[in-house]
Amino acid sequence: MISEQEKRMLGLERQWWKYAGAKDEAITEQLAMSAVAYYQALNRLIDTEAALAHDPMLVKRLRRQREARHRARATRR
Repeated sequence: MISEQEKRMLGLERQWWKYAGAKDEAITEQLAMSAVAYYQALNRLIDTEAALAHDPMLVKRLRRQREARHRARATRR
């Protein structure tokens, strides 16, 4: 089971497009976290089975995006 804060994090990711260039600001306002702390917590969260059970499509998309970023970084090296 995921916490209310984690549910809010996934909700923010589900509707990221609403925040245009102000996503970091929305993170601070809605979750009272710095952007760095948010992304660290989000990466831990999407690796959990509880998050996958809560919103499978979103978590799988976030995992794919993360993996694509890792692959892109690896090919630049």
